[in-house]
Amino acid sequence: MSQPLWTPSPERISASRMDAFRRFVNEHQGLQLADYPALHAWSVEQRAAFWQAIVDFFDIRFNSPAECVLREGPTMPDAQWFPGATLNFAEHLLRRRDGHPALVAIGEDGSREQLSHAQLAAHVAGLQRALREAGVVLGDRVAAFMPNTWQTVVGMLATASLGATWSSCSPDFGTQGVIDRFGQIEPKVLIAAAGYRYADKNIDLSGKLNEILGQLPSLQQLVLVPYAKVDADTTDCKTAAAVSLWQDFYQPGGAPQFTPTAFDQPLYILYSSGTTGVPKCIVHGAGGTLLQHVKEHGLHSDLGASDTLFYYTTCGWMMWNWLVSGLAQGATLVLYDGSPFHPEPSRLIDLIDAEDISIFGTSAKFIAALEKAGVKPRQSHKLSSLKAILSTGSPLAHESFEYVYREVKRDLCLSSISGGTDIVSCFALGNPTLPVWRGELQCKGLGMDVQVWNDNGQAVTGEKGELVCTRHFPSMPVGFWNDAGGEKFHAAYFSTFPGVWAHGDYAEETEHGGLLIHGRSDAVLNPGGVRIGTAEIYRQVEKVPQVLESIAIGQEWDGDVRVVLFIRLRDGMTLDDALREEIRQMIRANTTPRHVPARIVQVADIPRTLSGKIVELAVRNVVHGRPVKNTDALANPQALELYRNLAELRR
Repeated sequence: MSQPLWTPSPERISASRMDAFRRFVNEHQGLQLADYPALHAWSVEQRAAFWQAIVDFFDIRFNSPAECVLREGPTMPDAQWFPGATLNFAEHLLRRRDGHPALVAIGEDGSREQLSHAQLAAHVAGLQRALREAGVVLGDRVAAFMPNTWQTVVGMLATASLGATWSSCSPDFGTQGVIDRFGQIEPKVLIAAAGYRYADKNIDLSGKLNEILGQLPSLQQLVLVPYAKVDADTTDCKTAAAVSLWQDFYQPGGAPQFTPTAFDQPLYILYSSGTTGVPKCIVHGAGGTLLQHVKEHGLHSDLGASDTLFYYTTCGWMMWNWLVSGLAQGATLVLYDGSPFHPEPSRLIDLIDAEDISIFGTSAKFIAALEKAGVKPRQSHKLSSLKAILSTGSPLAHESFEYVYREVKRDLCLSSISGGTDIVSCFALGNPTLPVWRGELQCKGLGMDVQVWNDNGQAVTGEKGELVCTRHFPSMPVGFWNDAGGEKFHAAYFSTFPGVWAHGDYAEETEHGGLLIHGRSDAVLNPGGVRIGTAEIYRQVEKVPQVLESIAIGQEWDGDVRVVLFIRLRDGMTLDDALREEIRQMIRANTTPRHVPARIVQVADIPRTLSGKIVELAVRNVVHGRPVKNTDALANPQALELYRNLAELRR
């Protein structure tokens, strides 16, 4: 039998907050839960008791008490969590007020700014006063077109402190992509950067910003942040709204005040990728987001007040919202803006030693790219502070697991995590008390009744199927914006299995209680009626040294579907018959003959969303001559043209 790649020591288990929570539950519930599987089973069967235990363990403070924990209807999504309770999300992120670092904002150019927890609260208090004077009240929308830096965090916290709703896009979004998002939610205030940095370039946002402003008639106040453009001027902005520079709009000082809100008051509006149409505006409630995040940070990630948390993300990805909630644990957050590979592939690894990062978050793509670049951090860095690496965005390949333990650090918890924008959190993730098995997400999240179902709606283990959650959970979206009847919301998650959340992942539950993610359900290949997850192919292809990355689709052909694989090779390399055969042999030897592509085609680029996810559906549509409805959702939309009218796909 295979062995785990890492097993926590008894000392590490007993020192973890996960184990402390298990003991807390046993003491307060009169139970004898011996391990994580028992704790998870209890958390699902006794959800009301479990979520109340989260409230108690993390000292969640309600201004008005709840009538009960859960008032549940006959089927999902009919449920109310903590009805009658009021709280403020920002208050829980600002409880620490000492001189310990709260935010460390680092730019690609080496700039570094630091705010203590006390300074952060003072900035939030000042901006809160200014927003209130600008007319922001409970339920108003404040939008941000910002890089990942400290001003963005202050903006979110000040917005949430007033009971208003926050929504953000990163500066690399296309103009129409921002308009498609913010135009739907009609913000009263926009906080926008005058520029940003990427790959050793300062990029002026003036033109893009003015195009956006022209499509936001609801706007009453623009706050311009002179980021990466010190000479930013309010007169450059073409809008009927009032315009102020960030440093003139408010003065830090005093203590923030907190408006109590209902448990399900809209806190965040996040967006679907928008690659199949105008993005859906996903509304997340304050209470559910808070409870899910303190659980995931404090228990599953073992984050505490002495830790430093980093996640490489932009403000256009839900991992930014997830990262910022680390403040609720009193932790230090490291924010980074810029290219992760500039000037060297080790740029982000350098931060671990420089900032004593204990939990380092990134994407599966980044880890694979480090290996391809030959980076061996354990030979060049101390990494003494590092206790966990988190990976998401796409399935983490088995080989990437091995790379981390071989070339990064042997004694750490490598947590591949999976959930998404839809729940602003995770269904499956890490656990400091469990072993790490090659290729597996360690466990299902506490309180989440996650299962894998076959097409008949039966739970299966060791077989591939749909990832579902069969019982209600607090971080389920409040709904979609401008979807009063809930029809779009129901169609998105409850049409596959009525009354059951179907997440759209093609997954497999393992004998260890972990999960394998084989790709998105809507991108599953179906040659000869056999379902194949694209991640199964990528795993094998990217073992080939010449291949940097790949994307696979199903092409309709002769009344069936055939697998087509597109590959991007290292610079200067060309695809020939020998390399094609090597790739096919690698796939055939490690999967099945059905996985072997009928066509392998070299391309110069692979299209991705702004959060770095490859877009199989968009490529499939281009190959079949169908329109791609929203290319502004892509980081590199020009790459799609590489897949149009290819001669190799007409034979």
